Amino acid sequence: MPDLTRLRDALVAWASGGDGAAVPELAAGLRVVALVEGVSDQAAVERLAVRRGRDLGAEGVCVVPMGGATNIRRFVDVLGPHGLGTSIAGLCDRAELGFFERALARAGLGLDGFFVCEPDLEGELIRALGAAAVEQVIALEGETRAYDVFRQQPAQRERSDEQRLHRFMGTHSGRKEQYGRALVDALDLDRVPRPLDDLLVRLTERG
Repeated sequence: MPDLTRLRDALVAWASGGDGAAVPELAAGLRVVALVEGVSDQAAVERLAVRRGRDLGAEGVCVVPMGGATNIRRFVDVLGPHGLGTSIAGLCDRAELGFFERALARAGLGLDGFFVCEPDLEGELIRALGAAAVEQVIALEGETRAYDVFRQQPAQRERSDEQRLHRFMGTHSGRKEQYGRALVDALDLDRVPRPLDDLLVRLTERG
């Protein structure tokens, strides 16, 4: 079973132009890499796996946040058929789909295994739970007062509840990651957003 933390760090460094010499040894037992745009997506995928009784590390699955969709080409280069040669899958935001299509096509790959979130994973989770349930999650996280202050701001008053909640998730360092886990914890497992659920199924199948 690979050391996921060390492997993830090594892959990110390699994709950023660093030396990838240590990656093959660290990747012993690796079956598939799930590429996601950021740490909030990573948190959600890993938390859903736990809730479904999955041990991704034991299954040879590593979830890697790329630090933004524009980095997908670098990760496909180091992981795909011209690099490590491992299976890859992942999530992408609707607006960033073009970056994924071009990077995968360049490596001779298609979108098979990549699932599109509308408009992104936070939006999918908020929609699956509903605004009232998300506000309950905010209360459990001890941030009701912060959210009340936020939604009284002039720029927020004309937005829908879902739009305000989505914007709130990104207003504080670490908050998107915090709610990536918290929203997945609040989900009924029969109402998991389809892109997230489909990715977890695919991570079982690939390799």
